[in-house]
Amino acid sequence: MLHRGLPFHRGDRPMKKSAWLPALIAPVVVAGAVAAPVIAQAASTPIAGDDPTAAAVIASIAKSSDAQYSGKLAQTSDLGLPELPAGAGGSSLEGDASDALSLLTASHTARVYVDGPSKQRVQVTEQLAEQDLIRNGSTVWTWDSKERAATKTTLPSRSAESPASGTATPTDVAEQAIDAITPTTTVSKPVVVSVAGHDAWLLTLTPKSADTLVGSVQLAVDQQTGLPLRAAVTATGADEPAFQVGFTSLEYGAPAARLFDFTPPTGADVHSKDLSDARPGSGARHHGSDGADRPTVSGSGWDTVVALPAGSADQAGLGSDASGLLDQLTTAVAGGRAVQTSLVSVYLTDDGRVLAGAVPVTALVAAAK
Repeated sequence: MLHRGLPFHRGDRPMKKSAWLPALIAPVVVAGAVAAPVIAQAASTPIAGDDPTAAAVIASIAKSSDAQYSGKLAQTSDLGLPELPAGAGGSSLEGDASDALSLLTASHTARVYVDGPSKQRVQVTEQLAEQDLIRNGSTVWTWDSKERAATKTTLPSRSAESPASGTATPTDVAEQAIDAITPTTTVSKPVVVSVAGHDAWLLTLTPKSADTLVGSVQLAVDQQTGLPLRAAVTATGADEPAFQVGFTSLEYGAPAARLFDFTPPTGADVHSKDLSDARPGSGARHHGSDGADRPTVSGSGWDTVVALPAGSADQAGLGSDASGLLDQLTTAVAGGRAVQTSLVSVYLTDDGRVLAGAVPVTALVAAAK
């Protein structure tokens, strides 16, 4: 898919406004997470028909990995947070925080160009500035015109990766995935919808838990290509999505080759990162081999709570501006500060831990004890 394997960092520094690029596509990843095993083991033509099963629709997503298309994506968010303009903060840290808040509160659009699994471009133009992410084979460029900063990243070779063993078809794997989530989720029968002028199958995933903030997740999949066209997450008790991303226009066919070439402008601040020797999964383990600094997970299904260890939310180093923004977004609760949006809650404990989940703040406070 478009997002897979693409780094979103400027050297060793996190990107600012352009950091929302992967998040714009993230709802598709979340809503289609059940399809991940299918994509990994795709090897045959998906099942088609006028009355497909949910597993058949999920299996069809495997077909889209080689898709060629150009289109426009729109993201809308209504998480119940105050809306701030991107980059409104004075300090760089506050600016990063307000940029992230803008991601969660404002609407965004992006142009996307895809030519198979190894050539992609995401292009965002906002407030007379442009951010780009371009992948061409093992080379990835990120560009921020306002910062005049570019990063070239060399990705590791995946030639040594072998396809998954076994003779299971994509539909077999999809049915196993459906079976795996059935204890916590009700999966609807596919219904026909139209997205950006294309007929699609719409799946609705409804949590069975009464404790989660998520009411439903909907995923629309192109009937002909298997490409996910739209994803929407609706909060419990709400009628409209709290977070939605989808195509507003889409044209199939190979984009112009020049769109995947990039040369930094003269005078640009250029950084390089070579990941060619990195091994899959190696990047997540270089801090503390005993696992003491790794996240811990409690609960299950939609009630899962992820906790980052002490020190993750150390507020002592924050400037007054950033601390003020943090205080504005959070409220005091037992043992720390917290914020609850319509879909997710975050709890910052006084001892520096961070807990998050698609559950109310009270559940996070209880999990922290």
